[in-house]
Amino acid sequence: MPERRTVALVTLGCARNEVDSEELAGRLEADGWDLVEDAGDADVAVVNTCGFVDAAKKDSVDALLEANDLKGHGRTQAVVAVGCMAERYGKDLAEALPEADGVLGFDDYADISDRLQTILSGGIHASHTPRDRRKLLPISPAERQESAAGVALPGHAPADLPEGLAPASGPRAPLRRRLDGAPVASVKLASGCDRRCSFCAIPSFRGSFISRRPSDVLNETRWLGEQGVKEIMLVSENNTSYGKDLGDIRLLESLLPELAEVDGIERVRVSYLQPAEMRPGLIDVLTSTPKVVPYFDLSFQHSAPNVLRAMRRFGDTDRFLELLDTIRGKAPQAGVRSNFIVGFPGETEADLAELERFLNGARLDAIGVFGYSDEEGTEAATYDDKLDEDVVAERLARVSRLAEELVSQRAEERVGETVQVLVESVDEDGVHGRGAHQAPETDGQVLLTSGEGLSIGRMVEAKVVGTEGVDLVAEPLLDTLACSGEAGR
Repeated sequence: MPERRTVALVTLGCARNEVDSEELAGRLEADGWDLVEDAGDADVAVVNTCGFVDAAKKDSVDALLEANDLKGHGRTQAVVAVGCMAERYGKDLAEALPEADGVLGFDDYADISDRLQTILSGGIHASHTPRDRRKLLPISPAERQESAAGVALPGHAPADLPEGLAPASGPRAPLRRRLDGAPVASVKLASGCDRRCSFCAIPSFRGSFISRRPSDVLNETRWLGEQGVKEIMLVSENNTSYGKDLGDIRLLESLLPELAEVDGIERVRVSYLQPAEMRPGLIDVLTSTPKVVPYFDLSFQHSAPNVLRAMRRFGDTDRFLELLDTIRGKAPQAGVRSNFIVGFPGETEADLAELERFLNGARLDAIGVFGYSDEEGTEAATYDDKLDEDVVAERLARVSRLAEELVSQRAEERVGETVQVLVESVDEDGVHGRGAHQAPETDGQVLLTSGEGLSIGRMVEAKVVGTEGVDLVAEPLLDTLACSGEAGR
């Protein structure tokens, strides 16, 4: 028999990219490829790139160059770029980075096996010319679902495939293959974005907003539960818009309780929420549904009205604080995180002070702070009132220091609380997991003082007894492994 082809997927960027990689893995394995973890053990190394900001692009290029260095020293024969940077730059990336043997866009995903085989055989697949993917779907959200069949939507593969098409599949299996055994997995709720934030290029290469069918989301979640997943995290560019193209902007409120009832799933988390689109009914469901954690990943970005208007966003300090008060009035232990941009064109010292006022009053569990830099193709890149780089750097350092101090204070406020911890690692460094207020990789973790009898994937009730910066130290409560009906509340 001929030797089987091997492929490794290297994923950079956000949780949405992780879902896309697992769809590619499902397609490849269904077509006879062997998936390996180490790029050095693969015939083809596929790097799923991020094209969001300059730092992410640099990481993607570095990963491609690192994979290229494996050629000639082991099994690796080809390196292929996929993902957002590949889609955004296409042939320009191919010309600038000849080390990549192929640059494949989203339209290539359905035929990924053939594309990789062509490249592996020494053939050339012409890289695409980038285009504005917002133009591929109708302007009216209500008309998009009928047109979606002809548009590549990574992570939207149907979840009712014939038996045997996906690995270990049954009638509910999605076109997806898990790349790790972690007890948490992301589920794509939608793709694209209709917002026009002046600093963001994502809609141009991810396209207009389009929801997945609730049945596909449910079936994929059932499959993940069968795979041993305990927590799902719903991801998209904007989860608060879910359902608007399906005729029901409140569809998320009805879907969440159904997801919470899926066998094996003990925790449901929603990410990427727009403050301007939060509605009372959604807050109620997020704070009162068993197994749906009261977690709010709110994209504030700033709080000074003048800066927000220049960003093409809405709100202000007092309205944002009122929103947080509403949330905590319903769920006092709710977790809240957000990201902020400082040094935006036209930002004054008064604007920065307004942001600091918000941060001091918000009691956020996790804060990401980024210094503004021009992103090509965005409206903000054309603005005239840019701040000097050294001013942006000084403001970034100043707000980052404040953020670090504030999240540590917020962690200290949780001392004495009882938290439900999903165990994610058990090794010589101890037993670590996450509470309901902590999303994977971004919001800190919980170190359990005792790990006797605990294993990865268990949910345990523990009392917070200390902190280490943003991280919590917690003592498991005797005989209180959380039952599924109480997990995450």
